[in-house]
Amino acid sequence: MLTALIGGRKGNRWFSLIDKVSADRTLELAWAKVRSNAGGSGVDRITVARFAKDCPRGLLDLQEQLRTASYQPLPVKRVWIPKPGTTEPRPLGIPAVRDRIVQTALRMVIEPIFEHRFAEHSYGFRPGRGGKDALRRVQSLLDEGHTWIVDADLKSYFDTIPKDRLMGRVEERIADGRVLALIRSYLDQGVMEELTLHEPTERGTPQGAVISPLLANLYLDPLDHLLADSGRQMVRYADDFVILCRSEEEAKAALARVQTWVGENGLTLHPEKTRLVDATQPGGFDFLGYHFERGYRWPRRKAMDRLRDKVRQLTPRTSGDSLACIIAQLNQGLRGWFGYFQHSHRTTFPALDSNVRGRLRSILRKRAGRRGRGCGADHQRWRNHYFTELGLFSLTQAHALACQSPR
Repeated sequence: MLTALIGGRKGNRWFSLIDKVSADRTLELAWAKVRSNAGGSGVDRITVARFAKDCPRGLLDLQEQLRTASYQPLPVKRVWIPKPGTTEPRPLGIPAVRDRIVQTALRMVIEPIFEHRFAEHSYGFRPGRGGKDALRRVQSLLDEGHTWIVDADLKSYFDTIPKDRLMGRVEERIADGRVLALIRSYLDQGVMEELTLHEPTERGTPQGAVISPLLANLYLDPLDHLLADSGRQMVRYADDFVILCRSEEEAKAALARVQTWVGENGLTLHPEKTRLVDATQPGGFDFLGYHFERGYRWPRRKAMDRLRDKVRQLTPRTSGDSLACIIAQLNQGLRGWFGYFQHSHRTTFPALDSNVRGRLRSILRKRAGRRGRGCGADHQRWRNHYFTELGLFSLTQAHALACQSPR
């Protein structure tokens, strides 16, 4: 397949793929990925651990169903989880383990076909690419003077992709009828919520499906190439994208072109979240968790709030855990957060470190039999170096070390 992709293929379409999806090695690799990702059970209540107990038989059954075209995915189980920054929950779709295995096998086979031609400035859910690559590209363009930003937001993108148009784009490269039927079966999956089965609609990719990010990238790929061919500097991560321009006029023209394409392709730009921004002025814009403004960047407000909420959960004043145990749990979260936000401006970190130490002082104050939050004399009794000696991770020190030039 890779050789054919490099050398070209007659008609640019693939006619025989289902045998690759159902191959022993493909299903085994797909199962290994699903097992490593863990996750909950679907509507059939079969967990990853339970499937593992009879894995060889389960994979053989899936292989036979794929070869005989008798495989049908189960409805997706819908659960509701908290949405950061709002009191409203958001839906989470959990496909059955068996369906996650087949979807992973399907993605392994068809992804190279589409990935081979995806635009350079698309970074979301692609092999060897990620959010940090997108952020580096944004910063590079800002440094080059592309400071007028089209900050775009597609309203409910994954839920509004027209299925028939999406399948049309799949069919441009794939002609294997059984693979097309398999993809269509996922687009037409029902959703089970408690005991109610919601029938599929004419729009949207399946919730929580392994295949959804690839299909979502495929649908926006023509927009990627349209902007690239017109010389626009776009950076996209899934449905989140910005267009960086050198002037307000250029930004307005880019936004007009996006609005036209979006309307012609059955999508909608969010009227309140889509705007033009001069990044050299107060206000700035957010992208992938960072806020960019006047030549600097720092974590957006929601990212800061989530970290503080996490610290608050780990440091209740009435905690019965040892201080060493509490610090160990804090360190795990602080290191992970810093790993992504370490490129923020240096003024970001001291206040966060102070907040963490203040929470720990409140615990020590409570254990000393005193009320209220740690303050005043507590800063003298438990100085900053006291927590450093206990091994507390310091965001400020980590940032200073990260900024040092390598020798």
